[in-house]
Amino acid sequence: MWLSWWIAGLILRRKELGWVVPFLVYLGVTLRVIFNYVPISIVTKPIYWVWSHTAQPVANMIPQKMQTPLAAAFVVCVIIIGAFVSEESQDNTRENRAVSLFGLALLLFCLWITSKNRKKIVWRTVIVGMLVQFVIAIFVLRTTVGYDIFHFISQRATDLLGFASLGTQFLTTPDAAKIKWFLANVVPAIIFFVSLVQLLYYVGFIQWFVVKFASFFFWAMRVSGAEAVVAAASPFIGQGESIMLIRPFINYLTMAEIHQVMCSGFATIAGSVLIAYVGIGVNPQALISSCVMSIPASLAVSKMRYPETEETLTAGRVVVPEDDEHKAKNALHAFATGAWLGLKIGSMIAATLLCIISLIGLINGLLTWWGRYLTIEGPDLTLELILGYLCYPIAFLLGVPRTGDLYKVAQLIGLKLIAVSYN
Repeated sequence: MWLSWWIAGLILRRKELGWVVPFLVYLGVTLRVIFNYVPISIVTKPIYWVWSHTAQPVANMIPQKMQTPLAAAFVVCVIIIGAFVSEESQDNTRENRAVSLFGLALLLFCLWITSKNRKKIVWRTVIVGMLVQFVIAIFVLRTTVGYDIFHFISQRATDLLGFASLGTQFLTTPDAAKIKWFLANVVPAIIFFVSLVQLLYYVGFIQWFVVKFASFFFWAMRVSGAEAVVAAASPFIGQGESIMLIRPFINYLTMAEIHQVMCSGFATIAGSVLIAYVGIGVNPQALISSCVMSIPASLAVSKMRYPETEETLTAGRVVVPEDDEHKAKNALHAFATGAWLGLKIGSMIAATLLCIISLIGLINGLLTWWGRYLTIEGPDLTLELILGYLCYPIAFLLGVPRTGDLYKVAQLIGLKLIAVSYN
């Protein structure tokens, strides 16, 4: 029956969905069903055998001292070729790409200079992190398959708002969906999303998905199991909730692991915040792809700034332990608990936005009064004006087109830094 659905979908809706998304859904469900009865080792063992008899012998032929420089040179070549080989557009010229690459190199140099212990940096983590981030960007932005996958995911995220609006209409009026209010459109979607995540966590889907996702970063980047789990979970369930996945290990985390856990949380946005951004009209595809790209980037940045110098408890394994103390009694209990948690998160987001926007308004009022008192000519002295000039070099090094948008982007970067620090 499942095979019939896939074939029918390819025939009847190929023009709408293409073949990539239905095939991946069919493949994922089929493999999940098969591996419920067949051990996955029948697949992993042949792959490991092929890897150990092809790639590893070639790598062993290279002297140990030359492996890291050659790997770094390879990644640099891949990034340079990938950045300059594609066609130009009006806002994406090769000149702007060159500025972005220079900005990336300058950022990595600053991280190296300010590192806690430069001699302990594991360069494999940094090299692989930069490569994976760039490959994901190319896959999403330059290939039809990548675009279709992330476009499909972004559409489903947008649809989630529609389901939440049904509850809002029941509690208020059918016309509530037409009111473009944050409280009426975004907060209900956040509550519903958090409740849904708690339900998926109860049935074990979140743990299974996070472990599979984290296993790749654990294997490729040589980070601890706890770091891989938190980094993989942060874009989907948020910084606070991702920490709960490793609750039994929290007291045993090293300082480098704590630094990485915080870095992963601040490098991405929680799923509830993603829904909030989608609700106010931000492109969901750009949000989702940037969050996924931030996972390897956060690992690389953290391990440059604060390298591991201690023995980690979860080195060599990826595991999400059971938390019997906070486990729900049944699915309905999990969903109801998620609704209460979502209400607290949604209220906290709304209250924080109210306070931050009001505080920025207060600061702008004081700065404007002070500027007029000193008879400063030109536009009013505001926080946005000051941060725009301070963050102008950052926006320039990001490769933002040197038009009227450069100063606006600098203002947004500055406001984001201020708002996050207050938050």
